[in-house]
Amino acid sequence: MPLGGVKVLEFVGLAPGPLCGKILADFGASVTRIDKVLDNSMDVLHHGKRTVVVDLKKAAGQQIVQQLARKYDVIVEPFRPGVMEKLNLGPDLLCSANPRLIYARLTGFGQHGRLAPRAGHDLNYAAVSGVLSMLGRKHEKPTAPINLLADFAGGSVMCALGICLALLERHKSGKGQVVDAAMVDGAAYVASWLFMSRKLDIWGQGQQRGTNLLDGGVYFYDTYETKDGLFMSVAALEPQFFSLIKERLNLPQELSQYGEEHQVQGRQLLTDIFLTKTQAEWSEIFEDVDACVYPVVDWQKVQNHDHNAARQSFGRVDDNWAPRPAPRLCRTPGKLRSSTQFDVKSFLDELDIKPEKLRQLQEEAVLILPNRPKL
Repeated sequence: MPLGGVKVLEFVGLAPGPLCGKILADFGASVTRIDKVLDNSMDVLHHGKRTVVVDLKKAAGQQIVQQLARKYDVIVEPFRPGVMEKLNLGPDLLCSANPRLIYARLTGFGQHGRLAPRAGHDLNYAAVSGVLSMLGRKHEKPTAPINLLADFAGGSVMCALGICLALLERHKSGKGQVVDAAMVDGAAYVASWLFMSRKLDIWGQGQQRGTNLLDGGVYFYDTYETKDGLFMSVAALEPQFFSLIKERLNLPQELSQYGEEHQVQGRQLLTDIFLTKTQAEWSEIFEDVDACVYPVVDWQKVQNHDHNAARQSFGRVDDNWAPRPAPRLCRTPGKLRSSTQFDVKSFLDELDIKPEKLRQLQEEAVLILPNRPKL
């Protein structure tokens, strides 16, 4: 697998860090989670990783991490700036002991700046990034796409990319480096096109949220409810697609894509027309035509959609359906991981400690392993 042989220490936090670790694990990295408890029901992205509990507030626990860091390639930590330094686990110390170490710091506001030490969540990071101001309907408040934008796109994915870039660069330099993955930065970066396209005609003169081509401002790029309470997505931006929609929906020939009067008329027409049939019926009507009209597939049934089923885009993990790793590499694809058996012996080899010391660490609850070895 692409990341086979890469060893990662993931300090468990909220969802962005675990998804970053999952991406690395799905593509072959060996990921060890350092958590406060063995059974963390809040971390639903632990599959394919092994878990140990280490008391980082104790010197002996800090020494365990320091020992592991000498033999690992990557660290992913999600804490506010300064926390790891107070635990004697900061990058200056660990990277000096292991110059090849890639130390990824996944935070909301980054390692410096006025807001760096402050608390926040996805909504706050998306707000400060400037992207949230672009999202939402006209005359309505900004609306975030759940926590996809900052937590996962700007956080997890950008951090995983940074780690992979640092690994690639290490092949040339032989040196690791610190990856400062701030969710505010990442959310803005994935929205680069939205920032840099403002002189294009797709944006109105005032560029007010919800009045433009791609943000709900036009009736031919929107979603519409169907007779059975489901929805269809309509994205007929190009004239050839719009012509096909007019044909299939039997819309008036004089109806145009542009002009305020056409927006009002078109939105009402599509609203009324889509309510006359079920989602399945509309899907059948548009099945054999490239009009950019597709059903809004319910997340609980997405694995049954014929396209997704044919590509096997979803697989079973425990009792849940989960997306398979993307993108797909033709020779060395990622693999959807299930729960991993903890190999106690290999972990103890990494620690390089004597049985007497291990017994002491366990008795003092400095180190807790899933399968307590017999000593």
